[in-house]
Amino acid sequence: MTIKKPTRIGFLLVDKYSMIAMSSAIEPLRMANRLSQETLYEWPVITLDGHPIAASNGLTLSAEYSVDNINDLDVLFICAGVDVDGVYTKKLQAALCKFDRQKITLGGLCTGTYLLARAGLLDGYNCTVHWENFASMREEFPKVNIKDELYEIDRNRYTCAGGSAPLDMMLKLIADIHGGKLSANISEQFICDRIRGEHDRQRIPLQQHIGSNQPKLIEAITLMESNIEEPMSIDELSAFVGVSRRQLERLFQKYLHSVPTRYYMDLRLNCAKRLLLQTGKSVIDVSLACGFVSPPHFSKCYRDYFGIPPRQQRQNKLTSAD
Repeated sequence: MTIKKPTRIGFLLVDKYSMIAMSSAIEPLRMANRLSQETLYEWPVITLDGHPIAASNGLTLSAEYSVDNINDLDVLFICAGVDVDGVYTKKLQAALCKFDRQKITLGGLCTGTYLLARAGLLDGYNCTVHWENFASMREEFPKVNIKDELYEIDRNRYTCAGGSAPLDMMLKLIADIHGGKLSANISEQFICDRIRGEHDRQRIPLQQHIGSNQPKLIEAITLMESNIEEPMSIDELSAFVGVSRRQLERLFQKYLHSVPTRYYMDLRLNCAKRLLLQTGKSVIDVSLACGFVSPPHFSKCYRDYFGIPPRQQRQNKLTSAD
């Protein structure tokens, strides 16, 4: 009788990784072993040098391996969290490319997707990342197709949004190999009332906030979100959705307690903040990417909204990273 080897899924941790994302990925594997009474999975924990490393919550976890002495992996997930651009190094890039050459399936948990993309390992792939990183990654990696689902399984790349999303992704992977019954039983053990699919959106859809009976308002906001770099006028928005300007203003005031111009400006400024904090784009380039033709006007609007000029926001970020 041939004994089937367990699937080995490694977890490569970088500084300030998201512990909830890593735990949400490992726990379904543990439960799969327990419920099946077989060793279906192994999950070695890895760091670049094999030393313990701290998560974003300050807790330190020991590693079993370094990237130089781990072998026999089927899948490798890179686990990242906050300040992800600061953990990217040539050694990390070399390790990820080495695993890719070894035909190991690569995945990213939370902002681990960013590290795979920066290593050039997601070009031409569908992937996802935490919603806070959408704007910066789409600007920085035009060859990567970044989607807003909870997780993406595209050939030999597995990526997910972080938080509790890895739980859903691992349940999907377990179901594909060992059947839906085992996956459902694991879900019941964790008191999950529903296994979310890969096409579930990360954020609560707008219609859940304002009701699905306001399609004109939802359509207007969708147009705003799709036209950040070249903002539409309120008259253009009204024409596109087929209501008068006055009616559109009433909808925004009733359901969002804001006027359309203010809501649109808030979207653009929040996009600008993400670009300032998550990319190396200049303040001028950020202002243009968010629809501001005048950098002084952008700076004034940004300071009025966030209480700090954009250059100071960038400088504070760089100072905190030192």
